[in-house]
Amino acid sequence: MKKSPDCLYCQQNELQRDLMIRICELSVSTLFLFKEQSYYGRCIVAYKDHVNELFELSEENRNAFMSDVCKVAEAMQKVFLPAKINYGAYSDKLAHLHFHLVPKYENGLSYGETFEMNPRKIYLSNDEYEQIITKIVRAL
Repeated sequence: MKKSPDCLYCQQNELQRDLMIRICELSVSTLFLFKEQSYYGRCIVAYKDHVNELFELSEENRNAFMSDVCKVAEAMQKVFLPAKINYGAYSDKLAHLHFHLVPKYENGLSYGETFEMNPRKIYLSNDEYEQIITKIVRAL
């Protein structure tokens, strides 16, 4: 696997642990729960190797990655019942292929608009994070 020394997804460093909790490995990616939970259930699916763009993947790996993204989105829909799931893959400042899966709720934060990357409003207890993770894993 290709790794980058400056990438929080590759290095699995303290910054990564401050921002997210590793849930599980998927077919070609890793699933994380974003600690900031203004968008209840928000997750990140990060590709296993250090690439920045979808077009850098072989067709097989691209399809497998998008299958992982869809599998997580379907589980999130079952568990959290959002009105819509937003998908964000910006990577402007963090060059590693990853998708933010952001459940949006009617009358919730940023509904009908682009989600805020890190509103820094809602953090949960360890037990609350664990409850969310358990629900997601069961739905996968």
